[in-house]
Amino acid sequence: MSESQQDTAEQPRTPTKRGGGDPASRGRTTIADGVVEKIAGLAARDVVGVHAMGSGLARTLGAVRERVPGGGRGATATRGVKAEVGEVQTAVDLEIVVDYGVAIADVARSVRENVISAVERMTGLEVVEVNIAVSDVKLPDDADEEEEAEPRLH
Repeated sequence: MSESQQDTAEQPRTPTKRGGGDPASRGRTTIADGVVEKIAGLAARDVVGVHAMGSGLARTLGAVRERVPGGGRGATATRGVKAEVGEVQTAVDLEIVVDYGVAIADVARSVRENVISAVERMTGLEVVEVNIAVSDVKLPDDADEEEEAEPRLH
């Protein structure tokens, strides 16, 4: 082996760097409104004092839709949630039903904190606002609409 061949054989090869910049900046990630809606809906439901999401009509229609084959349970996660997603920011609107006896302002604050934390952590988007509409109060002796909507035919 010649001397020049020995020199190149003993030197470690440095990997050839392809492309430029950080790999994380090579491309674009988009997040659909429905993704943020699901995250926000699940985060809101985790708060103590939130009985349900959506208006009474939306919950009734959702209960019927779940019983239809192929209706899916995905709609349950987004019931009562609307999100607008931009490139770096998002805004969320929630419609909730609270349990009787809870301090609504405290529940709303907890929902807002939980939703912002979950959405920002999972998506990297800045949550600019979380608007909460309390559409109903669940009384202790009220039966749930979902429980009442039993099939009439067996």
